[in-house]
Amino acid sequence: AQSIKLEVDSLYQLSQNQKAPLNHPMTVGVIPTVGPYLLPKVLPALRQQYPDFKLTIIEEQSHVLVDMIRKGEIDTAILALPYPHDGLLAFEFFQEDFYWLTRNDAEQSGLDEITSTEIDQSKLMLLKDGHCLKDHALAACKLSNNEQSETLGATSLNTLIQMVAGRMGSTLVPEMALKQINSQSDDLKAIHLNEPGPHRRIAFLSRPNYIGVKNIECLMEVFAEELR
Repeated sequence: AQSIKLEVDSLYQLSQNQKAPLNHPMTVGVIPTVGPYLLPKVLPALRQQYPDFKLTIIEEQSHVLVDMIRKGEIDTAILALPYPHDGLLAFEFFQEDFYWLTRNDAEQSGLDEITSTEIDQSKLMLLKDGHCLKDHALAACKLSNNEQSETLGATSLNTLIQMVAGRMGSTLVPEMALKQINSQSDDLKAIHLNEPGPHRRIAFLSRPNYIGVKNIECLMEVFAEELR
């Protein structure tokens, strides 16, 4: 029954796509460590260029979104790679590095670059297990999960940022979050992590038989332009 529904939906969308791009409603998933920083940058331009486009956003963790794509519950999702997505197509539109976030009165705050060996791992705070940002940060620093000692159970990047402001330690943040961080606090300093990158790649994922690829390409074009 699910297969039949997907085929019917695909036929309808195909007829819509032949008229004009982004004239069919889309449901797009996004992970919590991308959505709050990407969407404010791109949605105004998307609305201006495609004022009639109906977009529904669902924020979930990566494993949930991948499952929803496979089941046809959403059209596409924005994830950070690398992340397992066997059988799905990936359309990359942005690459970024991590920045080490500390207070601007910390001992190393005067640095322009920092390597993972220069970071005090005992005070490095990352998201709890299950968040791909933690896995990407550990990989960028060439650390195992056991080597990172601060397991405070934070479930959002914003919480970690507030904890850094509260002198509880330091963290790693993606480049796309810097503008928002700088606008929220004058007490923090972001220093580029000088390790081989890019540290994560941002992409749309979709089913191989998804017929709305042209819509994804339109979104990618708008997003990439606004992220330059």
